[in-house]
Amino acid sequence: MLISPEQFAGFLAAALLITVSPGPDNLMVLGMGMSRGRKQGMVFGLGCALGCLSHTILATLGVSALIAASPLAFTALKVFGGLYLIWLGIGALRSRGGARVEGSGMPDDSLLRLFGKGLFANAINPKVVLFFLSFLPQFVVTARGDASWQTAQLGLIFTLQACILFGLLGYFSGAVGKWINRNPRAGMWLDRVAGAIFVGLGLRLIIAR
Repeated sequence: MLISPEQFAGFLAAALLITVSPGPDNLMVLGMGMSRGRKQGMVFGLGCALGCLSHTILATLGVSALIAASPLAFTALKVFGGLYLIWLGIGALRSRGGARVEGSGMPDDSLLRLFGKGLFANAINPKVVLFFLSFLPQFVVTARGDASWQTAQLGLIFTLQACILFGLLGYFSGAVGKWINRNPRAGMWLDRVAGAIFVGLGLRLIIAR
């Protein structure tokens, strides 16, 4: 069964905001585009975004294993995930901005190598693994059936929107990078909005249980 329109809309809104908030991945994409060109920034960004597929698989398998072991274990995952999101949210709310976009500093590589570097950099990041395991289950509605299938759908949605946004970041990297460098406080407010969403999601899960 496909996720509901309400699940889709709520998850997509949160995913979009998280993706555009200044962070290592999108700042690397911007830096790559500014220093190497639009095509290179777009290819590197596509690799970063598709790296999310590996985290989707891990999250889906983890949810499946927990449900098979015990519904209580799945509930524990969502609660502990909620606590992790609150921790991330507090960190984002305390952000003072100051994000800057610099040149990538990478040697010239083929487009294929740039794609592979973006893919590898995201896929091996343990913080992204933990984020997916915490974030995706928050939007799973167990009453709608197969939670692992819902998790897989959510992960694919996250990956697709990241591909689009990172591609746009790479294409418009020069203008966006200059704007961020001129307006460092903009990143602070994006972080605060994203932080409020994290805290709200975490509290909803904990209070509801």
